[in-house]
Amino acid sequence: MDAPPQPISPRQRLQELLAIPEGQRTDAQWDEINELEIKLASGNRQEAPGQGARRNAPITAGNPKPGGGPHAPSPAWVTVPFCRRR
Repeated sequence: MDAPPQPISPRQRLQELLAIPEGQRTDAQWDEINELEIKLASGNRQEAPGQGARRNAPITAGNPKPGGGPHAPSPAWVTVPFCRRR
């Protein structure tokens, strides 16, 4: 009469594995962490229909790219001054 256990989501399983201290993880656990991280990476996820439409929309003059584009300097390089030891 007991219902079969619900399958665990990959994201939840990854969180369980990451909760194990690094020094105590087995090779199999490390392998599973690597596989889950690859599977859950944004570029590897399968999107539901309609989700990718917004991301693939062309950028127009009314919707400029934030941050100045791909070759803009990192804010950390701009705001952090160079410090020399004396």
